[in-house]
Amino acid sequence: MATYDGLFDTLGLRDWCGTQDSGAPMSMADLLAKSSGAVADSSLRDFPFPSLDALHEACSAIPQSRDLTLGLETGFLGIRDALRVVVDPLTQPLSWALEDMLWVMTETPWWAMVPILLVITWVVGRSWKVVGFVALVLASLAFVDHYEVAMQTLAIIFVCAFICVLLGVPIGIAMSRSDRLQSVLTPVLDMLQTLPPFVYLIPLIFLFSVTEPKLYGIAVILYAIVPVVRLTNLGIRLVNPDVIEAADAFGMTKSQKLFGVQIPLALPNIMAGVNQTIMMSLAMVVIASMVSAPGLGILVLRGIRNLELGVGLIAGLGIVVLAIALDRVTKASLARIDASQTSR
Repeated sequence: MATYDGLFDTLGLRDWCGTQDSGAPMSMADLLAKSSGAVADSSLRDFPFPSLDALHEACSAIPQSRDLTLGLETGFLGIRDALRVVVDPLTQPLSWALEDMLWVMTETPWWAMVPILLVITWVVGRSWKVVGFVALVLASLAFVDHYEVAMQTLAIIFVCAFICVLLGVPIGIAMSRSDRLQSVLTPVLDMLQTLPPFVYLIPLIFLFSVTEPKLYGIAVILYAIVPVVRLTNLGIRLVNPDVIEAADAFGMTKSQKLFGVQIPLALPNIMAGVNQTIMMSLAMVVIASMVSAPGLGILVLRGIRNLELGVGLIAGLGIVVLAIALDRVTKASLARIDASQTSR
């Protein structure tokens, strides 16, 4: 007899539940009790929570938990083809951008690519110390023959972080201007920020081919876009109301206030969001190696699969120094922006 039989009998739902025929094998305690003609002892400690499976034992009309998961999978597979028709054309430029950037970063000779990266570092950070540190990191990665995979990782980060900023900053600005939009998007951002990274890959694997770069590109963007959206929204909302009143007194339009007052004052927060987005992009690129994302993550995965300790550790250290270099560059840019605003 199931635990909750009495509940459905009391509620008068026995006819709705139908005849019980679970087909599940009896437990050892039930078998022993049945063979001896006794009833299996039960205690309050063993009383089951009214879960789907426990209720199904008493009422076959209630689905089991496996029916819920199978239903979700069947529903997703049922709309997959329709989703592809809509999503494929929208995301195809992402595949092209990733393929082109990977080609540029890996096919350009090192004696040309390294100076280009150092010039970009100087333009962004205006710090010779940071330029020297980036040069040391690149030389170290090249010295252990990890230059090409490091360039692949950087290519993915550059594309995905750029798209995150391109989409995230306008979304953050829109959130800062509308409390209703903020209340709608905040739960979505909370979900994206707390969802385990591996979970991002599950629906994408069923939706796209593993050979398509947009598979891991979308996962990286969804995982990394949250900080730049949140901090853009926060930075604009933290602009001093007195400054906004002064701008209104001068007759500034909304666009003039946004680009001439709010964004410049919120730029430190926005750059902090860009920094976090780049760091999260790097973290997701490593996880996305499980779905054919190239770069240092492939070597980490190889070290885990083949129990090659040295390969995994060296690749892991390469990711660490690359993350530190990217962090130093963005923080140098943030420090330069803070210094320029302080001097005004």
